[in-house]
Amino acid sequence: MAVDDEPKNLDELCYLLRQNPRVRRVLEASDALEALRIIRGQDPELQQRIAAGLPAVDAVFADIQMPGLSGVEMATVITGLRDAPALVFVTGHGDHALAAYNLGALDYISKPPNPERLERVLRLIERTSMATVAAPAEEPADEEVIPVELAGTTKLIPRAAVRYVEAQGDYARLHTAEGSHLVRIPLAQLEERWGDAGFVRIHRSYLVAMGLITELKMATSGYTVRVGSGEDAVELPVSRRHTRELKDRLVRSPKNNWGHR
Repeated sequence: MAVDDEPKNLDELCYLLRQNPRVRRVLEASDALEALRIIRGQDPELQQRIAAGLPAVDAVFADIQMPGLSGVEMATVITGLRDAPALVFVTGHGDHALAAYNLGALDYISKPPNPERLERVLRLIERTSMATVAAPAEEPADEEVIPVELAGTTKLIPRAAVRYVEAQGDYARLHTAEGSHLVRIPLAQLEERWGDAGFVRIHRSYLVAMGLITELKMATSGYTVRVGSGEDAVELPVSRRHTRELKDRLVRSPKNNWGHR
């Protein structure tokens, strides 16, 4: 479900959602009260889902600032439902990000949304939904390893050992605590493969394990991040185009030991 009181924004969001192959149906509402009426209404498909113990809709993409019942107030109702849908805020006001997650929102998207950002959010919704219904005995996926050539010997580097990746033309250099290794894999390909494992693009030349970021700070030429701690820590640049998303992801991160100056 998409909820926005501005028709142009609502149409754009619905269009992008309907263009995504992961989405089968999009319901739309021009305000929070209409959205709640639809969720609690008599739509046959929604009633069947509720009867089966599923949320009426899988996800609600909602604006925060709306007349009448605001998106924040609507969130308190939605998150209180027995089978609550995933809640995603879509807004042009970046200062609402922290409040969104405190309200139990699964994610936060800045206006205007773009297909790539929506795709990542929809994948997150799918993973969250699948994790909810997965059997408890399900085995976790094997940790990916990367084969690297070292003095005539093939060494297997576990992905968990990689702190950050540096682009070097059509190659990528994996940086671990023990050293670095050059692999014949473009950085863009690793970004796609490792995005779900917590690696985030901070610059055209750098992909970083987000769990190892201990500091985000403003420098003379822009933002930088500190990866790791102590003598082994490194400082890497953050490009302007990646700063906003990195800040949002750090706000959502469950780790609390990073600083922002």
